[in-house]
Amino acid sequence: MPAMSVSSLPPLLSLQQSGSIQPLGPFRLHVVLKQGRDLAAKDSCGTSDPYVKFKLGNKVIHRSKTVYRDLNPIWEEDFYAHVDDLNTPLHIRVFDYDWGLQDDFLGAATFDLNQLELNKVNLYSLDLFADDMDGRQGIIDLSIGLYPKMTEDDGDQRCPSKIGDQAKKLKVQIWSSIVNILIIEGRHLTDKEGEPLCKPYLRLRLANEKYKTKSVTRNSNTSVTWLEQFDFHLYEDQSHFLEINLHEKEWKGSLGRDESIARAVLDLGSIEGERTHSLNCEFQHGGSGILSLLITISGTTASETISDLSTHQLAEHSKEAEIIQKRYGLWKTLHNLRDVGHLSVKVFRATGLASADIGGKSDPFCVLQLVNSRLQTQTEYKTLNPSWNKIFTFNVKDINSVLQVTVYDEDRDHRFEFLGAVVIPLLRVANGQKRWYALKERKLRARAKGSNPQILLELNVVWNEIRATIQTLQPKEKKYIEPELKFNRHTFVRNVIRVKAIVMDIIEIGKYIESIWEWESCTRSCVGFAVFLVVTWHFEPYVIPLMLLLFFLRNFLIRSFTHAYLSEYHESDYPSGEEDDDDVDEKNKEERKSLKEKLQSIQEATLTVQNSIGYLASLFESVKNTFNFSVPFLSYLAILLLIASCVLLYAVPLRYLILCWGVNKFTRKLFRPHSIPNNEALDFLSRVPDDEQLADYRELRLDLPADNSDKTNRKVTKKK
Repeated sequence: MPAMSVSSLPPLLSLQQSGSIQPLGPFRLHVVLKQGRDLAAKDSCGTSDPYVKFKLGNKVIHRSKTVYRDLNPIWEEDFYAHVDDLNTPLHIRVFDYDWGLQDDFLGAATFDLNQLELNKVNLYSLDLFADDMDGRQGIIDLSIGLYPKMTEDDGDQRCPSKIGDQAKKLKVQIWSSIVNILIIEGRHLTDKEGEPLCKPYLRLRLANEKYKTKSVTRNSNTSVTWLEQFDFHLYEDQSHFLEINLHEKEWKGSLGRDESIARAVLDLGSIEGERTHSLNCEFQHGGSGILSLLITISGTTASETISDLSTHQLAEHSKEAEIIQKRYGLWKTLHNLRDVGHLSVKVFRATGLASADIGGKSDPFCVLQLVNSRLQTQTEYKTLNPSWNKIFTFNVKDINSVLQVTVYDEDRDHRFEFLGAVVIPLLRVANGQKRWYALKERKLRARAKGSNPQILLELNVVWNEIRATIQTLQPKEKKYIEPELKFNRHTFVRNVIRVKAIVMDIIEIGKYIESIWEWESCTRSCVGFAVFLVVTWHFEPYVIPLMLLLFFLRNFLIRSFTHAYLSEYHESDYPSGEEDDDDVDEKNKEERKSLKEKLQSIQEATLTVQNSIGYLASLFESVKNTFNFSVPFLSYLAILLLIASCVLLYAVPLRYLILCWGVNKFTRKLFRPHSIPNNEALDFLSRVPDDEQLADYRELRLDLPADNSDKTNRKVTKKK
């Protein structure tokens, strides 16, 4: 074999000053196989299906995946290997995969490990040679780093090959982070010939974990919407490259295999942890297209990460708080109108959780969600009173958003079991107050199972009032993952009762007006008649918002005297133990198909009626709660808008306002073709919680204080 040539580029990363290395280890070798260039063609079609084998001595330590029909393949995959003697060379052999036949040899290279420096990563380009061929047969690009080998205990805990044995001996968290991926949509997805895909789906792979999305039919606007969420477990000694392959449901490769049409690779090592990122990945290597997704790396187990509470307390917290206060000051309102505020959540611990495992314990972890941002803590194993001590931060785009805190139990097969949840509107956050929140069951009406389950949190939100006002009148951010809507008899009946309550209120108002007309009360009728004459004689458009302001005045006075909101719910309003009746019986599988289709059509029609009634009830309740000061910020904002309407209608003739409104509606598409059509009034009402949401936000009464320190805090608060 001819001598191998090695050309090394400047180092990509220097972790620390390197020194001389003794050839005898042990060491840990990190190899990143990047790509191949100008490989030999072995197939009749003028291409090859290359893959790479790595050998140390006589042992194969890694085999790459096969890239089909490509002489310039891109692998972007990495692996770790343990090296005891640097005098043992690393052999790289490249083959062409032949289905059913012996694979063809494409070339080989040998790398001398003695040239590596400790704790240093370099990029190398290795020339490939073959015994039976003259000249270079291609180039392999890879990066290699050499590190001291971990201790035996650390190796047992983190090495993927010992995961199964370690999990059997002692249940500990062996992964370092959780990678949560939300696949939103794909745009302009085409195959290798440029033809659009009809029913594409995705295959995702991170090390040994694999997931597959459902096959979705392409929309008329050349986009495909998936809205599917996956969780990957990130290990320190495994690949950090997330591979996304694009497939077509009814397309097979030349040999009948389900081959990838296009491919995208994400380096998770370059993504900042404990924060949700919105990314657009471009497919390459065959087909083309753009994939939109949300990715979050959280649940970090290291004790000195940015989310660890002890590390945060040692930092200059006061200086950071001062910077945040300046960022959202009124004098910087126009810098970034979409950046409404900053939310920080400290998750301390939980008590009294329900036991989900056979041994009477649980493996709880906590998930925090703010619209589409999702972060989570590490898992605390075999306990009903976990202590997480983490701090998380969120970028607030809408001050009317709701923070959802959910506690789950982790199972060995990575399935989660619900333990409790609590929802906290940002407008109800008491800054800097460390307090307990009672956990609720899944429907957020009754207390969750367990021994008085509760969670200790501390929230702090800083926001700009003017930016919040502007965003309140803009379209509400869509939440990508919503619970699947199914017909439920209890929900249907509850929505009917909600609409009936609104209708009865309208009927009562009508009866009250009729009582004035019928002179049932002489004083009331005289006052009503006088008001009618004055208003009718001196009517102007500004009187309409002025009359609405009277409702605010009435409820504001009631609220001031009663010191309570009008739409608060009591715990007895929603008794626990209500069972759903939407489970499908096993006997339905034996029914005839025609009967199933009839039942399905009836169910779809009933579901439409149920959701329509629910929407109307929610809209009317939002209007009512606006006047009831259920959310003081929104009520005061409505007051300001009504006052501005009064002034505008008083100063400007109505015909001019109607003319401006009509011109704006007719010319919007001409001057702003990409603007979203919206109704400011409905956008405002979408931020006002209805009675169902208020019931979700209601805090349950704590039966017993968690510790004596909380008793002291309550006594001090009462004295103040």
